[in-house]
Amino acid sequence: MPQLDIYENDDPASREVIPFLLDVQHDLHADLGTRLVIPLVRGVSQRQCIPRLCLRFSIGSEELTLSTPEMGAYPVANLGGKIGSLSHRRSEILAAIDFLLSGF
Repeated sequence: MPQLDIYENDDPASREVIPFLLDVQHDLHADLGTRLVIPLVRGVSQRQCIPRLCLRFSIGSEELTLSTPEMGAYPVANLGGKIGSLSHRRSEILAAIDFLLSGF
């Protein structure tokens, strides 16, 4: 499971607001039963979060927000199908995680 791949959210209770999950866990830990993911969320305005923390991405025809403060472990068995990758935005994503953890 490559780091920074995007997966469908198969949870019917949350997928309307959180259609996708971004896997941010390093591939070195691929044998674990969970992956560290960040939700990609619909309907968040730029005024609702700090731009450096909550990045915006175009996924298909939608503008979604990476809700970095909601990062958490998620069972691999519950991840939906892979729909793409944000590896080309690696530096920005890791900077957002670092900003969450270190404050700068």
